Amino acid sequence: MAASEEPAVDEAPGTLPEPAVQAMFDRIAGVYDVLNTVMTAGLHHQWRARAVDLARVGPGSRVLDVATGTGDLALALAAVVQPGGEVIATDFSEKMLSIARDKASQRAGMPGVSGVSFEFANALELPFANDAFDAATVGFGVRNFSDLERGLSELVRVVRPGGRVVVLEMTNPTRPPLSTFFSLWFDRVVPLLGKAGGDAEAYTYLPNSVKRFPGPERLAEMMWSAGLREVHYVLTAGGIIALHAGSVAA
Repeated sequence: MAASEEPAVDEAPGTLPEPAVQAMFDRIAGVYDVLNTVMTAGLHHQWRARAVDLARVGPGSRVLDVATGTGDLALALAAVVQPGGEVIATDFSEKMLSIARDKASQRAGMPGVSGVSFEFANALELPFANDAFDAATVGFGVRNFSDLERGLSELVRVVRPGGRVVVLEMTNPTRPPLSTFFSLWFDRVVPLLGKAGGDAEAYTYLPNSVKRFPGPERLAEMMWSAGLREVHYVLTAGGIIALHAGSVAA
């Protein structure tokens, strides 16, 4: 789809129709990893490692990573489910998946890499049976779901009773001075980085998508409503990053 043919942005800042989100991630796939590292000072790998811990998986586990992007969380999970485990990673951006597959190929022979596969799928219509996985994760992706409640319900549906659902996402700090820094960084610096990377529009949408996303307490309530129990969350990076986890009700 050509840029001029993409659907218009919805009235609410940080909101895009699903086809436009898909097209946007296809466009930025080539610069996604570099800009992630710059924007987070490389800390995003540590946050993903904490998400892996919260998933409580190990050798032999079967895990689903939704909205996998370029595959970093899926690869981190794959390293802990061997021997005998499997990670299936899904996304609806083919260009993101292509980079993820290349990344896995480059790491061939490293622990766990052989146990991960990347598949095209929409997070709101996961092509998997009920109770198919021991855990499901999504890193920096749920705020792009066009229907958050439906997406959370799909994560719960495909995980067995007692299994874990983990959501790693950015959140909007409310207390200064961090809230002031956050606003300055994401409203001004991040769009400039996106412009340097060739897509200022995408990196204007992304900060706005964080602002309109439910806060940590509200997201925890929504996870409970979707069928998770023992729901809890941890804030890190001064309150900019939230890690939510819960267990599927029996």
